[in-house]
Amino acid sequence: MSLSKPSIEELRQVCQPASTMDRRNGEHWAGRLYMRRISLYLTRVFLALGWSPNQITWLMIACGIGAAPALLIPGVAGPIVAVVLIQLYLLLDCCDGEVARWTKRTSPTGVYLDRVGHYLTEAALMVGLGFRAAAESGQTFATIGVLAALGVVLIKSETDLVLSARAASGLPAMTDADLVPRSSALSTARKFASMLGYHKILGAVEASLIILGAAIVDVVTGSFTATAAMTVIFATVAGIQVVLHLVSILSSQRLR
Repeated sequence: MSLSKPSIEELRQVCQPASTMDRRNGEHWAGRLYMRRISLYLTRVFLALGWSPNQITWLMIACGIGAAPALLIPGVAGPIVAVVLIQLYLLLDCCDGEVARWTKRTSPTGVYLDRVGHYLTEAALMVGLGFRAAAESGQTFATIGVLAALGVVLIKSETDLVLSARAASGLPAMTDADLVPRSSALSTARKFASMLGYHKILGAVEASLIILGAAIVDVVTGSFTATAAMTVIFATVAGIQVVLHLVSILSSQRLR
């Protein structure tokens, strides 16, 4: 194995092990579908340049946050730029972990920055959408966008607070069995909700593509209705998900 100029296959064995790629909820569908096929080539470039994992994460955060102001560009140009930036954000999210695994430089700081990046990107995207809608449909939509962003942050906080509570209580790492609600009815409802996948629209990749789709509809119809409607839909889904996610956590074994 060459440490200075690793081959793509050498990188794949170390940076994309099955234990990482096959984790439940551990890999985004876009990562499995195409981004992990690309990321190793950029990872090799970062290794040659001597970039640290955290430097890559900071670049990831910059791309992610940059998608929000891009939405203020009129027409479909803004959403197209936002989609490109979010794709770069996803690519860099793959690369920082791959560089960390290859160089054995994984750290709590890296994990922390990565999570902060996801918080900021997904929340900022909702705010950017709200201000985009507000430019044509009234300032109320800016508030709705901020509320959607708050919902996104709360959902992520609910997940991370479980880890914090378990660590503070000395509980071991969670297993998949801990995620299942104790009530059979709630378990069935959770499986149904998971099949619908409605909550996934709040993710940065999905949201950016939906926003682009709404912008295209607006151009075709000559109105701004689709963007305004999606702002409300995002906020509504976020509000519902905050409540349902909390119920799911409290009804499972995650805190026991």
